[in-house]
Amino acid sequence: MRGKARHGDAPRPSQDGKILLDDVPLNGFHCKIAALTFGAHLTEGYAIGTIAYALKPFLDQTYGAQGHYRALWEGLIGSSTLVGIFLGSLLFGRLSDRVGRQKIFLLSFVIITLAAFAQFYAQTAIALCLLRMLLGLGMGGDFAVGHAILAEFSPRKHRGLLLGSFSVIWTIGYVAANLIGMAYVSHGSDPGAWRWLLASAGVPALIVLVLRMGTPESPRWLFDKGRRAEAEAVVRKCFGADVVLDTSTHDHASAPGGFGRLFRHDMIRRTLFNCIFFVCLVIPYFAIYTFLPGILKVIHLEEDSNADLLLNGLLIAGALLGIWLTVKLPRRVFLIGSFAVTAAALMALSLLPSSLPMALVAAFALFTAALSAVSNLVGVYPPESFPTEVRASGVGFAIACSRLGSAGGVFLLPIGMQAWGLQPTMMMLAAVLLIGMLVSIAWAPETRHLRLNDAARNGSGNE
Repeated sequence: MRGKARHGDAPRPSQDGKILLDDVPLNGFHCKIAALTFGAHLTEGYAIGTIAYALKPFLDQTYGAQGHYRALWEGLIGSSTLVGIFLGSLLFGRLSDRVGRQKIFLLSFVIITLAAFAQFYAQTAIALCLLRMLLGLGMGGDFAVGHAILAEFSPRKHRGLLLGSFSVIWTIGYVAANLIGMAYVSHGSDPGAWRWLLASAGVPALIVLVLRMGTPESPRWLFDKGRRAEAEAVVRKCFGADVVLDTSTHDHASAPGGFGRLFRHDMIRRTLFNCIFFVCLVIPYFAIYTFLPGILKVIHLEEDSNADLLLNGLLIAGALLGIWLTVKLPRRVFLIGSFAVTAAALMALSLLPSSLPMALVAAFALFTAALSAVSNLVGVYPPESFPTEVRASGVGFAIACSRLGSAGGVFLLPIGMQAWGLQPTMMMLAAVLLIGMLVSIAWAPETRHLRLNDAARNGSGNE
């Protein structure tokens, strides 16, 4: 409500009159950390997008157009990065809470860089599959620690903008891979172009890795581990002598970390909320876009370069809109409303007759743009929901659940389409979105106006 101060809105000086880290104005250091995190997401979106155009020529060379094991390896290679992200988010999320953000911030991109370049030399399907899984392992670690370290450095006023912007950058990287793939692989005469396309992801990865060297450790993590002097030194170096950490809600001595901490009575609700809402968003996304050609045929939108450009444009436009909505709307309103809009769009796809092709196209366009917009919140809610001692573990666990759910959705969608047809299957995906909406109504916290410590410790209720 305008004209009325909310909890956590007003700048709160520390006892000695200094500025709290949550209230420091946006400065060059914030922009540097954000750029390093966004550069990572650009690389990851690009690396994931390249396989769509490299897989066919690779398998043509390896097995021929009608190879006996072609379909098997197509599925294994296509899903290998997803499996790697699942494993990496669990492993490195927990490891980051134990050994520190900065070490995993570097290690994840050492893995990504080496795996990306090594794809150029892949000679067999199993080699490419393992390299893609290793690539995903590094991505999973970066997803977990990148969101955690950015949240722990970000000022409260700009936290939603910084954390939510990753979706736009990831989408730009993914779209760039699509455009380059169409230009150099699908329409090229070089049979080895797929090698250059896959290995090209190593170039931005190497740049990000070099720029990340020298990144300081998170002062919140240092303080949580009892290393107060080091934490204060990092804050002074990055923000000046007048800025201090808000230590009023820290209690590292009584709050051990580990995945078990996520399921204790004071945290299990926010753990379940982050996992469920994340899963309910990604199941329709991955399922529909994995089997996009059949859906485009039903809604009379031919799968060609124009359709690709239209859908890629909607993904980017939706992600940009999502940044603005993340800043302007309460988190709960944005999330619940987006679940309602996307569910309604899928219901329309299920119920509208094929004699209304423009209405079907409009419904699919609305679904694409709205889902891309709300995807900004998967970078915002998890790091805001967990305290420092388990922030990377919590983010990693939510990411792992989302990838497991998306893999299940991709596996079950063709079975449902074969058994009941496309339209009933779309209705089932709409039901998944409705489940996400109901869970969000019941459990989603409002964290937009809270400092990070307050959001993590006291943000489980509704404003």
